[in-house]
Amino acid sequence: MNGTMAASSHRIMLGPLVAAIDQGTSSTRFLVFNSKTAELLSHHQVEIKQSFPKEGWVEEDPKEILQSVYECMERTCEKLTQLNIDISNIKAIGVTNQRETTLVWDKETGEPLYNAIVWLDLRTQSTVERLINKTPGRNKNHLKHKTGLPISTYFSAVKLRWLMDNVEQVHEAVVSHRAMFGTVDSWLIWCLTGGKSGGVHCTDVTNASRTMLFNIHTMDWDPELCKYFGIPMEILPRVRSSSEIYGLMKICSSRKSGALSGIPISGCLGDQSAALVGQMCFQDGQAKNTYGTGCFLLRNTGAKPVMSDHGLLTTVAYKLGRDKPACYALEGSVAIAGAVVRWLQDNLGIIGSSEELEKLAASVGTSYGCYFVPAFSGLYAPYWEPSARGIICGLTQFTNKSHLAFSALEAVCFQTREILDAMNQDSGIPLTQLQVDGGMTSNRLLMQLQADILCIPVVKPSMPETTALGAAMAAGAAEGVSVWSLSPEDLSEVTSEKFEPQINPEESEFRYARWKKAVEKSMNWETTEPVGNGNGHS
Repeated sequence: MNGTMAASSHRIMLGPLVAAIDQGTSSTRFLVFNSKTAELLSHHQVEIKQSFPKEGWVEEDPKEILQSVYECMERTCEKLTQLNIDISNIKAIGVTNQRETTLVWDKETGEPLYNAIVWLDLRTQSTVERLINKTPGRNKNHLKHKTGLPISTYFSAVKLRWLMDNVEQVHEAVVSHRAMFGTVDSWLIWCLTGGKSGGVHCTDVTNASRTMLFNIHTMDWDPELCKYFGIPMEILPRVRSSSEIYGLMKICSSRKSGALSGIPISGCLGDQSAALVGQMCFQDGQAKNTYGTGCFLLRNTGAKPVMSDHGLLTTVAYKLGRDKPACYALEGSVAIAGAVVRWLQDNLGIIGSSEELEKLAASVGTSYGCYFVPAFSGLYAPYWEPSARGIICGLTQFTNKSHLAFSALEAVCFQTREILDAMNQDSGIPLTQLQVDGGMTSNRLLMQLQADILCIPVVKPSMPETTALGAAMAAGAAEGVSVWSLSPEDLSEVTSEKFEPQINPEESEFRYARWKKAVEKSMNWETTEPVGNGNGHS
């Protein structure tokens, strides 16, 4: 008897909980937070397999992505039960996701029609070159006034165009009005709210703003953009705010996570927007840098979109409610950050884990003149140079794998410095410190290096899961849920750790200048699509 008493009294103390699905490029997590204290109570994580069927191609299996979400929910529910936490205390679920990754599925069978083409994928390079060549003055910024984005392999519209041109099943499904397009958020929400039996086909403004089909001023799909890419508007999801009830969870009652059935999905943010919210960057001028597969620096610019003159993107930061105003951000996107760790591990085999990378690099404490530009997917911000490729230079007979490890960490820091410089030039107000989050921030050497290379302090919250937290906040604050207050006086104090710069600025500048030289050498490598990429007619 008193076992249940203890359990129920413990449950009462917790108050309402909010969960988040965080579906990233390399892993999926399900996390449960206390909405009153923002404390993380339990979570589970599953790695996602990436496949590289051809040079420059990156794909993931949509069914594996969905399965990983079920697995994480199932395991987290088991952990909560062991902790005596009542699953029925979860009042809302938020979704946050890798952005731009493109899926097409059949609305009648619920089956994906091809693998998900991941944001990093380069197969659309020839499509992009063709599109740029037909713009006046061959200008990659031809659509920027509407989209905030350059024409690039990075965004969804060109991937969708490729699927329609090259995959028979996709082409047929579009012609016969059975196709549905979505980014990862749309696929998950559609499946989790019933799929082919009444699933909700929607996306939020932040994810929509990464497709190149969305007008960031009208805040809706743009008929002219859709025509430009030749995409029928009927296959697009409905665009909603980042914080409202989209639909209710439908889960088979035989699963432990069946207890989540009927809970509203009420938050949706692209992962970088979610991290901005989770870092509480609600004021114009506040910024955060997330170190995941790639590296993304976002600075809140308030209620108006600011166009960059220095190679940054203009994107929707969030819109926290149907009647709330949209907020915008300037974004510096770097394609390869944590992905370089995975590459050193899986492709070169010089480390067995990311923890090992820190040890290896720390053992030498310098790259000894070795510079590594990991332009595996071309260069993103501030260059937008799809023809660049990875390069390691400054090698001597003295160079060993420890120096290479160190130069990989430095590469992440130098790339961040480039986007921070661009950000400071665009806004005219230099950042005095950098708020950081993401998986790589557990690497203390990286954090110290980052402070040294930027010459400003780096501040890391002690709870690193800010992306999931942002999605939970959006879900918990939604109208009809209202268990999480986002008003400034109610936001919980965040404990954090600060890394101060420790080297003299002259040395930092010298290393940065060498880095810039290496970047130049990586450019104009792959100018046209290699033969035999199987691209057929694009």
